[in-house]
Amino acid sequence: MQVPLNISYHHLDGSEWIDDYIKSRVAKLEQISDDIVSCRVLVERSQHPHQTGNPHRVLIQLSLPARGELVAEKTDKVNDPHVQLRRIIRDAFEAMEKQLKKATGKRGAKVVHHNAESVPPEATVVRIFDEEGYGFLKDFSGEEIYFHRNAVLHNDFPRLTVGTRVRYEPEEGEEGWQASSVQIIDKPGVGGRELDDDDLGTPAGWQRD
Repeated sequence: MQVPLNISYHHLDGSEWIDDYIKSRVAKLEQISDDIVSCRVLVERSQHPHQTGNPHRVLIQLSLPARGELVAEKTDKVNDPHVQLRRIIRDAFEAMEKQLKKATGKRGAKVVHHNAESVPPEATVVRIFDEEGYGFLKDFSGEEIYFHRNAVLHNDFPRLTVGTRVRYEPEEGEEGWQASSVQIIDKPGVGGRELDDDDLGTPAGWQRD
């Protein structure tokens, strides 16, 4: 991390155990992405110390060079800070981990998109809405990717079913990454209109973690 971790407290006394726990969770974030610029963690309590079960909030702000700032927070009531505050911190960091994995995966897709020598990524159709004219793919990282019928090459949208293997070009839309130039490369693996993770096939040479 380029900038030292910033931990601050509002209407709450900090403690060594909270600092240590936050540092351990930040270390997990750095394992997910090694290009984190900065991380700020705020732990605060409502301004009513005479009440029991005061709401506590944990706010995490993470800065990335390519995706800007990610924000995650968790608010809940706390009667015993030594027990419940740890849970709130954990839940906030778990939410941040999901965002960071998603952001990291999208940046990886962008690199593939701009590398002319790379083979377009593969994915599997997991949901499709015939009448509305769109669907979702799932790549091997587990990320779901939106696509529109107009993105399917050779007017092959009617041929798509759940389980169809495709290649696609990722591009950034108004609401995030989506698939363009979707091309069928294999017959459907299963029937129906929904697909579980266990049904996703694995191409030759691919190994799951």
